[in-house]
Amino acid sequence: MVLVGRDQDDPGVWQRAVEIGADHVLMLPDGEQWLVDRIADVAEGVGRPALTVGVIGGRGGAGASTLACALAVSAAREGLRSLLVDADPLGGGLDVLLGGETAEGLRWPAFAASRGRVGGGALEESLPELHSLRVLSWDRGDCVTVPPQAVRAVLAAARRRGGTVVVDLPRRIDDGVAEVLAQLDVGLLVVPAELRAVAAAGRVAAAVGMVLRDLRVAVRGPYASGLDDREVARLLGLPLAGEVPVEPGLLRATEARRPPGASARGPLARFCREFWERALVETGGDA
Repeated sequence: MVLVGRDQDDPGVWQRAVEIGADHVLMLPDGEQWLVDRIADVAEGVGRPALTVGVIGGRGGAGASTLACALAVSAAREGLRSLLVDADPLGGGLDVLLGGETAEGLRWPAFAASRGRVGGGALEESLPELHSLRVLSWDRGDCVTVPPQAVRAVLAAARRRGGTVVVDLPRRIDDGVAEVLAQLDVGLLVVPAELRAVAAAGRVAAAVGMVLRDLRVAVRGPYASGLDDREVARLLGLPLAGEVPVEPGLLRATEARRPPGASARGPLARFCREFWERALVETGGDA
């Protein structure tokens, strides 16, 4: 129960709040946004927020976008509400990787003016649906930036819908990326098992770790001499999420417009399924 008033100095407001057992006393106009958010919570229904995972490459070409797509595809196949967010405007567009660059729906530039609260249901329905998941990607226009407040509002709306949200992150950390990092539950740093990649990943991890507390390393082979997945994790000082397996025929599948992780019995899909099982248990989510 919320009692809304306009005069902070009116003692009658507080007396009435005690009489009716109000949980909150709210004064307008200062509390307007809080009140709008609570009304929207009731209208939308508020449940467990989405398990939100960010994937970032330790160096260029590490395979972060491929893993992000595979995670989202695998979550959708397991019956979870799944949203894939492309946070890298210079990455070419995840809708292209999923074979849906011409699919109808909104892309990031359409949300550049978003402020305050974005409706979670409206967001989901406005996005392209590809392979049983929703995708928020970039278009092929000139816009390559979205204000941080818009990024915050859109990602918060996505999380309120529950299920899973997977974000493909760029390696540079700007204000918009920092807004994404602040809402992640888990980060996966994809690192090829070679010394130069480990050295580059160390710098990425240092920048990401300033905002994200739960950052784990996913190691991709083949391995250079003297390295294995545990040694890479030790050198970076990060928990090991596992070894990202090599997927035979992945390039041919992509050319045939089949997304990464589409084969439920493939090694990449198995890695993703096992990751979701562990992550859902750790966060108390439902498998």
